Amino acid sequence: MNLKPAIAVALIALTALSGCSRAGTSETPAAESKGAAAEVRLGYFPNITHAAALIGVEKGLYAKELGNTKLTTQTFNAGPDEVNALLGESLDIAYIGSGPAINAYAKSKGEAVKLIAGATSGGAQLVVKPEINSIEDLKGKIVATPQLANTQDVSLKKYLAEKNLTGQVTVQNVENAASLDLFKKGDIQAAWAPQPWSARIVNEGGGKVLLDEKTLWDGGAFPTTVVIVRTKFLQEHPETVEAVLKGHVAAIDWAKANKDEAKKAANAHLEKLTSKKLGDKILDAAWDNIELTTDAQAKHFPQLAKDAVTAGVAKEAANVAGYADFTLLNKVLQAQGKPQVQAAGLDKK
Repeated sequence: MNLKPAIAVALIALTALSGCSRAGTSETPAAESKGAAAEVRLGYFPNITHAAALIGVEKGLYAKELGNTKLTTQTFNAGPDEVNALLGESLDIAYIGSGPAINAYAKSKGEAVKLIAGATSGGAQLVVKPEINSIEDLKGKIVATPQLANTQDVSLKKYLAEKNLTGQVTVQNVENAASLDLFKKGDIQAAWAPQPWSARIVNEGGGKVLLDEKTLWDGGAFPTTVVIVRTKFLQEHPETVEAVLKGHVAAIDWAKANKDEAKKAANAHLEKLTSKKLGDKILDAAWDNIELTTDAQAKHFPQLAKDAVTAGVAKEAANVAGYADFTLLNKVLQAQGKPQVQAAGLDKK
């Protein structure tokens, strides 16, 4: 009996299996695609900086693309809590700040989550009491950020470190709504806040903008909100992730083409989430301070990882190599004749 053909077939099969294993991470093989998910759990914040999600849910743009897949949503005040939900596998896809997005990747040693799209650039400001005219005037004062190690918390602490004010300013972590109340009472004198909270502190609390974070970045663009996904969910249900990204792109496109209607849709969804609409003046100020974009500005992530160390919220800069996977986003963009998003090397380990 001639065994050579059988041996050759076996060797080919073994080679193919070996190649499949290497397609995943070096520690664990990639999960097998299981088709569309029965349910996708989406997280976001009731903030204007998460306008794409607000509009996508309110206008049914995700649902339109998901077909029979059930969309379940959950809202958060700040990124660290959302990271816990992702790593605890009670959430699948999240709109989140760049700081906690990096932290999620670092905490899981680059395994649990992937960066799959951008959502918002800009939309964060340092707002202060009228008598505060410089960063040095914050000495001995209390400044609020939404949560320890969230995006605005890192930004503030990094800025204070650069100005040699670490330890001379008290940073207090409070929810956005609480920071507005505390500002009105005079219990805090400033806040590094996302939109619409910075606009609310100015218009409702009598504050003023001391610093717009845009001024700290070349070109005025920085990733305030991005979209990340659990790696396992991406591997098992790529078509569901693609459907969510189609809804995401549709929300941004619609918002850019229909500014007034987009603001109304976002505000209507905020009312459903918080039982209160934003006034026109606040809504306009918040909206004009952001840019909706699918570009996650991956080139900034190595610097953002270093910023966490400067801010004192991380001992060492997270290794963000391999974090980005824009394959599905670029597939959606290419199908619509739009420019592709660049990974700036973050797609390779």
